[in-house]
Amino acid sequence: MTEDLCFRSATELAGMLRSREISARELLEAHLERIDRFNPTVNAVVTLDADGGRIAADSADAALAAGEPVGPLHGLPVAHKDTHATGGMRTTWGSPLHADTVPLRDELVVARLKAAGAIRIGKTNVPEFAAGSHTFNPLFGATHNPYRHGLSAGGSSGGATAALAAGFVPLAEGSDMGGSLRNPSAFCNVVGLRPTPGRVPTWPAPMGWSQLSVQGPMGRTVADVALQLSVMAGPDPRVPISLTDDGAAFAVPLPTSLAGLRVAWAPDLGGRVTVDPAITSVLASSVQAFTDLGASVAEDCPNLSGADEVFGTLRAWLYEAQYGEISRRYPERVKESIRWNAEMGAKLTGPDLARAEQLHTKLYERMTAFFERYDVLLAPTTQVLPFPVEMEYPTEIAGVPQGDYLEWMRSCTLLSPTGSPALSVPGGFTPGGLPVGLQIIGPARADRRVLEVGHAFEQATGFGSRRPVL
Repeated sequence: MTEDLCFRSATELAGMLRSREISARELLEAHLERIDRFNPTVNAVVTLDADGGRIAADSADAALAAGEPVGPLHGLPVAHKDTHATGGMRTTWGSPLHADTVPLRDELVVARLKAAGAIRIGKTNVPEFAAGSHTFNPLFGATHNPYRHGLSAGGSSGGATAALAAGFVPLAEGSDMGGSLRNPSAFCNVVGLRPTPGRVPTWPAPMGWSQLSVQGPMGRTVADVALQLSVMAGPDPRVPISLTDDGAAFAVPLPTSLAGLRVAWAPDLGGRVTVDPAITSVLASSVQAFTDLGASVAEDCPNLSGADEVFGTLRAWLYEAQYGEISRRYPERVKESIRWNAEMGAKLTGPDLARAEQLHTKLYERMTAFFERYDVLLAPTTQVLPFPVEMEYPTEIAGVPQGDYLEWMRSCTLLSPTGSPALSVPGGFTPGGLPVGLQIIGPARADRRVLEVGHAFEQATGFGSRRPVL
């Protein structure tokens, strides 16, 4: 019964909690037992507050018994990414510089989940300052992929996706600048949404107008992600780019028909990325499901010229602003890839930033025109399969050298500056049993659409229901 509870969907568990078929305390204990048993091997949860979780779960049960109103996530255990500030709970950012940092208050995404009734149990592992798409750091070591010990869980939200895949939590959250919600979801056979910038407001944020990094939900099913988005989304007056739509609309049940949907399939993003042939082979077969569901599918890709320069410039600018000073002050305590990116940012000129913004504008206009012809774009989430945890990043793909720690994840970084919501869903498995992710991209602000399409694909294929053996 314990393992069964730990792998039920969050939407099903939410119903069981409301009907009092199970208690929040019972659900919590089931997950704590599983964490105790398997986390030493997976290394997904790096800070655990079992006692605090029990107090919160007991309070949740008492509130329901008293007939008090409860939130949409009532009683559901959740773990927060260790780059998201949690009041009264250690938040390290995966850095020795913050090994003992305990924030005074929750940041907005954490506070919204708590207000919706979620039970905080701890923090999930991240790369140092969330830099890179492989989860390891000097404080806690590497997170292992639940589907194959010794392989990467992806990153930077790798601890979160590994925790979901291993049954440690039914819901988790993360952030995504260059693929940090999408890449690890693909590696761990779960669902992760990079929302439209502003859909999930980030506060506090040192650069509140930036749209490159976003926060978003992750779960084992698309419906679970939609449920979580319904409480994470919504306006906040302190966040200048926050969208005004009420998040509650995302909780409405998702359809399963794709009749009439116009789909573009870009197996290598128009020749711009190198993809492991093992991934292409799996997805080429899986995409057939869209035709079976009534959609029309054509191989096509928007013109992504300039996207590399936009992403690279804006990322370097942000890294210099956020990590330049500490990189110069404590170079021996900040990993080389962060120092390199901050140094790139320090070399930027005003004309460099102006050119990036001009290219950014043209890119958005071309994406808008593309989505007048298609409803969604499909692409591989990752260019590589999960790789050994000892590697910092893949240095080649199908014999093609990768120049730096960002190049191997361009299937995500090219799409980050487009303003489009992008959903990674389980897209199948290699013959050797490794997960492959499919990326579903929609026009800006069409977050509901990509969730609907992802849900229909998920229900038709069942790839997400295949669990790891730990």
